Amino acid sequence: MALVPLKRRRRAPSPPAGPPDAGRFPAVVLCLVEKRMGASRRAFLTQLARAKGFRVDRAYSAAVTHVVSEQNSGNEVARWLEQQQEECGAGGDPALLDISWFTESMGAGRPVEIESRHRLRVTALAPLGQQMAPYACQRRTPLLHSNQPLTEALETLAEEAGFSGSEGRSLAFTRAASVLKALPGQLSALEELGPLPGIGEHSRRVIQDVLEDGVSVEVERVKLSERYRTMKLFTKIFGVGVRTASRWYQEGIRTLVDLQERNTKLTRQQQAGLQHYEDLNTPVERGEAESIGRMVQEAVQRFLPGASVTLAGGFRRGKPRGHDVDLLLTHPEAGREAGLLSRVVSWLDSQGLILYQHSQENSFALHEGPEPPGGRDVLDRFERCFSIFRLEVQGRPGAARGWKAVRVDLVVAPVGQFPFALLGWTGSRHFERELRRFAGHERKMVLNSHTLYDTRLNLFLPAASEEEIFQHLGLEYVPPTQRNA
Repeated sequence: MALVPLKRRRRAPSPPAGPPDAGRFPAVVLCLVEKRMGASRRAFLTQLARAKGFRVDRAYSAAVTHVVSEQNSGNEVARWLEQQQEECGAGGDPALLDISWFTESMGAGRPVEIESRHRLRVTALAPLGQQMAPYACQRRTPLLHSNQPLTEALETLAEEAGFSGSEGRSLAFTRAASVLKALPGQLSALEELGPLPGIGEHSRRVIQDVLEDGVSVEVERVKLSERYRTMKLFTKIFGVGVRTASRWYQEGIRTLVDLQERNTKLTRQQQAGLQHYEDLNTPVERGEAESIGRMVQEAVQRFLPGASVTLAGGFRRGKPRGHDVDLLLTHPEAGREAGLLSRVVSWLDSQGLILYQHSQENSFALHEGPEPPGGRDVLDRFERCFSIFRLEVQGRPGAARGWKAVRVDLVVAPVGQFPFALLGWTGSRHFERELRRFAGHERKMVLNSHTLYDTRLNLFLPAASEEEIFQHLGLEYVPPTQRNA
């Protein structure tokens, strides 16, 4: 049975308070910091010191002259002291000392002179995020960052909140994780965040737990919960969303075998997802994505020379691997792209390269006007094909049979909408959400994967590139590799 790691060890009985007398050394009052020392060792050292005539107070007060710590940095002890002073309402300016001073004093049977090597060094904490912009689309967020344990913890809670239908909580954790990803360095203390926007009290508690203990008990409990693990399993099936996964869980279904044995009613898409579950949950390497891109490009050129195929999604943001492949198709002459997708898909299917496909027509009409901000979070209305490709492989998962199944989305964008489509399909999802939020709140514009509409001028703003879209919004251009929010 898996156990949740305990955040703190069980406290040992506190050392007896003892008489509040001055002991043999009235000018010296000790207070031992329990953090990392442990309750049992603290109790033992307290008794040892008292036996040698030292006064040791169990709790901090203004009378304390020497604070002794073991395996803590000067900044950590300074923060501890600040918290103690706030709680007891006492001031004081005690010496912050390493355990070495205590050990030498016990050996000498008296307080030894404090030397520089005994003192804990306290450095000024400059807020890492003091220049942090409030919107993710105003920040540069690289693929690799220095705070992965913190962001993984917050993203786990965001995912769990999403599984529970709490989109507000999910977004709050996602925003906090996004801020940490954009920090210029590794966070070592909560105070370094300063009063940053986007990091609420709950997120700060989780961050504090991970910084102090290496893990968050709350996060570990979520990871071990049956519901979270089951929801994660089911939502990895192609075509299964949170609602369907939640319904299956409520029906008592817990495994993929349960789905099959109970003859659960599945859509054609879900059947394909279950059939190729292992392959579709094996990361797609960049080389494999590029190989599929060339495969599609060859098919496109057969029917429409001059048309282009662009690899989007996480691969465009610099990821070495991903969970699917997003390809955008267009042609420099408006209207020439019409009918291309069906011919390309039919030809690829005839070559035995497609295991599953479902296409939908373009349903966007410019005269309808823009959709309200936030009305369409991810999906747009381009002509597209959701598919599973059969990719030949060698020396990799699936190599025993010579091929693996790979999720591929083919999206056709008219040339006039292509910059907006490229921006929307590059991601990250949170970067795009923040870009739309910024457009609506700060510029009174409506941005989606088709157009940019200025509500004050009652005007669609054309763009020939992503850079022009950023210019319309009054934003500094953020290259794709810096959009990993």
